[in-house]
Amino acid sequence: MAARAAPARPALARTALALLPLQIGFRGAEAAWPLLLAAWFGHTPATDLYFLCAAVYVFAGALLAGAFQDSALTPVLLEVRHRDPAQLPRVAGAVLGHTLVGAVIVAVVTGALAAAGFALSCRGPLLPLALTFVPSFSLYLVAVALRGFHVGLLNALGRFAAHPVASGLGMAGTIALIALTRSRLGVAVVPVALLGGELVAVFLLAAMTRRHLKVRLLPSLRRPEPVRRVFSLLGYEVVGNTVTRINPVVDQLMAALSPLAGAGTMLRFAADVASLPNSLLQATLFPALLSRLSLEGAAGRREEFRATLGRSLFGVCTILTVTSALLIAVRAPLFRLLFLHGEMDPDGVRRMVEIAPYALVGVPPFGALLVLARAHVALQNGRIMLPIGIFNAAVNALLDLALYPLLGLGGILLATSLVHTAIAAALWVCLRPLLVSARSSGAPQARAGASPAACSLPR
Repeated sequence: MAARAAPARPALARTALALLPLQIGFRGAEAAWPLLLAAWFGHTPATDLYFLCAAVYVFAGALLAGAFQDSALTPVLLEVRHRDPAQLPRVAGAVLGHTLVGAVIVAVVTGALAAAGFALSCRGPLLPLALTFVPSFSLYLVAVALRGFHVGLLNALGRFAAHPVASGLGMAGTIALIALTRSRLGVAVVPVALLGGELVAVFLLAAMTRRHLKVRLLPSLRRPEPVRRVFSLLGYEVVGNTVTRINPVVDQLMAALSPLAGAGTMLRFAADVASLPNSLLQATLFPALLSRLSLEGAAGRREEFRATLGRSLFGVCTILTVTSALLIAVRAPLFRLLFLHGEMDPDGVRRMVEIAPYALVGVPPFGALLVLARAHVALQNGRIMLPIGIFNAAVNALLDLALYPLLGLGGILLATSLVHTAIAAALWVCLRPLLVSARSSGAPQARAGASPAACSLPR
């Protein structure tokens, strides 16, 4: 087994390098998204309403799409393909059928809650605008789930380029639709354009899947053992995939209390700039890192696992510390360059410059969090993500309530930075017993559910 595992290392490196241009292009389009929204719509009560609604639906979408990417879906499908290739389309079709049912349920529940919340909290002309967001965003959730499923399946089949190509083209369609219709429809067109972009991506991914499998996937609600195992494992991993999606919902709700016009928009744009360094690492280093850690964990090479993890933590934290310090130093001209266009006014840019450092100090700990989360996934320690997610949400809400009265919008961003630090520390504390015990016993990697007792977090 070891003799066959060794050659995989250069293959992983070649794969990562081959994907680099595609990922940079896709992430570049994602990075341009908040800049375009700022230039086109500025910061107004209408954009605040959009970002609040988007935060809720992005959180719900993370529950759906995040379950299939870098998750237990890949190893289970690969096992089915290895043992009985003829069963793969049927198993994948069953997963697709359950995904559709779950996505529709989540979309209906989220839409009903969003509409009820808007009816209670919005007054005047903002209420009709808020209610127009709900249908498009709800259908968008279903499309996001379908995209996530196809990306996970194609990744399991070794078609790693499918995601950046299809999603990049979908993003291009979204941007084009907004550019053509924003003058007539305003910010109301954004959810419709997002839905259109997701549908483009789903169509392309489905075509790639059919071309590779040579059959059309037929959704079903059968529950063979591999399907039951997939959803059992995914149940624990969903919270881990959404751990970074919980805070923005609470943050936008806190920003809605601010008397400043466009407070939620300014908060979001400052956070978007702070997220860029980690977004670049997620596009380039982190996919290869997860593969490397998974290989070393599966082969029982724990010393190599520890060394890879240590080097990655040191390198990521060093790069992000230097990058965040540089961004803090040049934030004033940078924010003017990025945002002082179109409808965005100088006062809004000035306020973003003032609050940006509170977000940028959290960049290095967030990078450490992402590395450590992948280490847990590689060791199949999925159950730890449930208490981590609860801990994350509780601490963020408490810190928001404590720091917002003291620092305003900056307090909300500082709360998120402190939460990143706390979660990274918790993940490290929970990981150490696994590495130490495995080092002394030479045991193979921890299976899902085998080791949660090694760390118990507050609930």
